[in-house]
Amino acid sequence: MTATMTQYETIIIGLGKTGYSCVRFLAKQGKQFAVVDSRNHPPELDRLISEFPEVNFYPGEFDSGLLASAKQLIISPGVSMQHPAIRLAAKAGVEIIGDIELFARHVNAPVVAVTGSNGKSTVVSLVSSMISAADKTVCLGGNFGTPALSFLEQNAPDFYVLELSSFQLETVSSLDAAVAVVLNISADHMDRYADVDEYATAKQRIYAGTGYIVINKDEPRVVAMTRPARSVIRYTLQEPVNEEFGVIRRDAHDWLCHGKDPLMPASEMLLKGRHNISNALAALAIGYAIGLPMRIMTEVLKIFTGLPHRCEWVTDSDGVTWINDSKGTNPGASCAAIKGLSEGDDIVLIAGGDGKGADFSLLAESVMGRVHAAVLIGRDANQIAVALKDKTAVYFATTLDAAVKTAARLSRKGDKVLLSPACASFDMFRDYQDRGQQFIESVIRFTGEMGRR
Repeated sequence: MTATMTQYETIIIGLGKTGYSCVRFLAKQGKQFAVVDSRNHPPELDRLISEFPEVNFYPGEFDSGLLASAKQLIISPGVSMQHPAIRLAAKAGVEIIGDIELFARHVNAPVVAVTGSNGKSTVVSLVSSMISAADKTVCLGGNFGTPALSFLEQNAPDFYVLELSSFQLETVSSLDAAVAVVLNISADHMDRYADVDEYATAKQRIYAGTGYIVINKDEPRVVAMTRPARSVIRYTLQEPVNEEFGVIRRDAHDWLCHGKDPLMPASEMLLKGRHNISNALAALAIGYAIGLPMRIMTEVLKIFTGLPHRCEWVTDSDGVTWINDSKGTNPGASCAAIKGLSEGDDIVLIAGGDGKGADFSLLAESVMGRVHAAVLIGRDANQIAVALKDKTAVYFATTLDAAVKTAARLSRKGDKVLLSPACASFDMFRDYQDRGQQFIESVIRFTGEMGRR
């Protein structure tokens, strides 16, 4: 029987980790469904065949007739709503949702929802750690770690903490988070969105519902998303007003504070950089909204070491600090790392990769006075070089190993060599984790050899 001769109530599009969580969820409910994927052998196909041999799988080009004949499509985040076959299905009246919408329709505990261009994973990890430290149960996942639907297979926790991407939010209509935050907006995924406004509109969907909304006062696009009828908690890297979270200067030191009440010196955080102070304030605002004790939250901030590949310290060698920020996959993320870590003209930047259609002019503004040399790699190195012209010295390298050696040659005592690519990794690496790990190995290998000379 051909695909077009068969009708299904639901069709799952995409068989990666998220798609497979949808398979498990629907199978447990006894639903009748099929799975399609443009790839002949997607990552979870073997598990599907082994655990659910009765489920039909259709590889290759999407069959428009098959999709349009379904009542519901559940699309994975990596599949664009603008795909012609999906647009035809939508025109035919087929309901199109994603895994987060399915989760929202069945959720059984309060949800903390976090999105933004940068800092999402750090903030959800911080909030999850704060909840655990307060002796409450938490499930952490979504775009980060475990797919959200997998949590519904177990007993409900006190809180779900979800990192949500713009792709996931495109298909959400039922999410009513207890607390929601858009951390920041900078140009990302411009190969999928017409412009930054369209991208921001997708992010803004996280604020639908009735719960608290957390607003970053330092981000004009986020401030514009404020919904006056809602309970709002604000934070800023400036001195706060009223009950906002912010930063005050006391005895020549920056202090995190709630209103006029100082909470802790920023210097006591293991996370470094102004961008991470902002992330900490966001976490405090979220924790405050869900009733976590302030003392416990600040104790977590003092011991939280951060996440791999996010401004991760690698080593100090000959007076130079090496930092792995491979998770900096867009210009906004790299700008935040540069501004947060710079103490003057003291950074050698390694950047480049798949730019995803990004505008690198934002990066150009950030390097001035902070980056004295940039070593560029990857497919879009020339685009970055054009943007950085006259802003800093630019060098090219064909491999990451070569970039490490060039950066070492250009660095001075007191400098930081920062891998923060401002690009995706897929032109040269498996993913950003692979890129970061190869950087760490290259740095350790090279600095070790230098030390033995």
